[in-house]
Amino acid sequence: MTANDQNLSSFAVHIPQAELTPEPLDPAQIVSGDPVVTGRTLWESPDGKQVRGIWQITPGVVTDTEADELFVVISGRATIEVDGGDTLEVGPGDAAVLRAGDRTTWTVHETLRKAYHINL
Repeated sequence: MTANDQNLSSFAVHIPQAELTPEPLDPAQIVSGDPVVTGRTLWESPDGKQVRGIWQITPGVVTDTEADELFVVISGRATIEVDGGDTLEVGPGDAAVLRAGDRTTWTVHETLRKAYHINL
């Protein structure tokens, strides 16, 4: 089933074992290590302004500029430093909210998998 098919019906996905596809990471974002990112879009609004999916990153340190996002960590652990803001320690079962434009540094201690909803 594709993300477009899922716009038409309700569905369930077992997140811990869902198959993910590679999502290239901009080398300029890598601070240290050799992190690998994979993901899967589960649903996208017809106007493309809302996206729900699964995202995973292996250990390392990366920087990012965030979207307006709510996510729940399924597995793994990371420290997320928000420039000019708080430092978030996240692990299995934790929910976090990132604001659009937040500049972050992610230190991924254990491969982290999350389910997310982004407003663009």
